[in-house]
Amino acid sequence: MTLAHPVRDEATAKTVKCVVWDLDNTVWDGILLEDGEVRLRPGVLEVMRELDERGILNSVASRNEHGPAMAKLVELGVAEYLLHPQINWGPKSASVAAIAAAVNIGVDTLAFVDDQPFERDEVAHALPEVLCLDAADLGAIPALERMVPRFVTDNAKRRRVMYQADAQRSEAEQSHDGTPAEFLAALDMRFAIAPAQRLDLQRAEELTVRTNQLNATGYTYSYEELDEFRRSADHDLLIASLDDRYGTYGQIGLSLVERGARAWTVKLLLMSCRVMSRGVGSVLLNHLIREAAAAGVALRAEFVPTERNRTMYVTYKFAGFREVSESGGVVVLEHDGTEVPGFPPYMTVQVG
Repeated sequence: MTLAHPVRDEATAKTVKCVVWDLDNTVWDGILLEDGEVRLRPGVLEVMRELDERGILNSVASRNEHGPAMAKLVELGVAEYLLHPQINWGPKSASVAAIAAAVNIGVDTLAFVDDQPFERDEVAHALPEVLCLDAADLGAIPALERMVPRFVTDNAKRRRVMYQADAQRSEAEQSHDGTPAEFLAALDMRFAIAPAQRLDLQRAEELTVRTNQLNATGYTYSYEELDEFRRSADHDLLIASLDDRYGTYGQIGLSLVERGARAWTVKLLLMSCRVMSRGVGSVLLNHLIREAAAAGVALRAEFVPTERNRTMYVTYKFAGFREVSESGGVVVLEHDGTEVPGFPPYMTVQVG
C-alpha cells in the first residue's frame, strides 16, 4: 500500500470548536444592569447542551459587571457549560481572542453570537476568521454545517469536563510550592501507547481534523483511510492517551509510520494542544525512535511547515533529527542515530 499525501479540506479543518455568547438579549432577555431582573432566553440552554454533547465548547464575551453577571449565570443554570467567561468593559474582539488563548485553539475555530450588529461587526473586523452569528438565528445554530462533527466520540462528550479538569490543574500549578518538575512528578501522569483499534478510529480522525499547532504535517485522514492503514502490513497506526490524578485527558496523540526494509517514515505525528504544558510532546516520538533502533532501521519523518506547527519542528530537532531532503513543501527529516532517548522520569509510560 502506497501512502499518498492527502489534500487538506479547509472547510472540515475549520469545524467550530467553541461558541462564544453575548449575554444581554442573547443568553437572556433584557439588559441585566438596566432591567434588574432578566430571564433565560428560550432555547439557549438547549442549544448549549446540544453543542456540549457534540464536544463543542461554550463561553461568554459580554460587556457587563463580572460579579452580577456570573451570579445570574449560576442562578439560570448555564454557568457550568461556560469555559473561561470574559465579562468586562473592553472590546468583545479582545474577549474572544482571550478565550481562544485560554482554550488554546485558533480563532478560526470560534463562533460568536450576539444580538447587536455593531458588536458582530467589531469582532468580524478585528478577527475576520471568527464565524459571527445573529442571536435571532438561535434555533438554526445546531444545524449549521460547521457545528456538526462527523463523529461524536467519547472524548468529545467529555471535552468540557476535561477542560474544567485542566483548569483545576492550572490552579494547582499556580499554587504549587516547588519547581515545575516537582509539580509534574506530583501529577502521577500515566502515558499509554497502543496500536489503534477500530473503536479508536473516530477519535483518530477527529484528532487529525482538530489538531493544528502540534501536527507535524497537517494531513487529515478519514475514518476509512485510517482503517486501511490500521490493517496494512506496511504501516503502524498508534494512538496515545494520558491520565493523571485529576482524571483523564483522553486520547491525545496519534502517529502513522510507513515501514520499509531499511527505513521507517513517520507520515503523521500529532499531539493535542491541551497537553502542551505537560512535558509529553516528545514521548510518542521517543517511542518511535526506540522501536526503529530496536528494528535496526533508520527513522525518517515528514514535516510540512505551517504558521502554527513550529513547535513540532523544534521537537524533532531536539530529538536529534536533521533535514535530509525537501520536495513540494514536504521536508524529510532523519534521526541521527547517535542516541536512543528515554522517557521522562515524572511519568509512567505503558506500551501495549
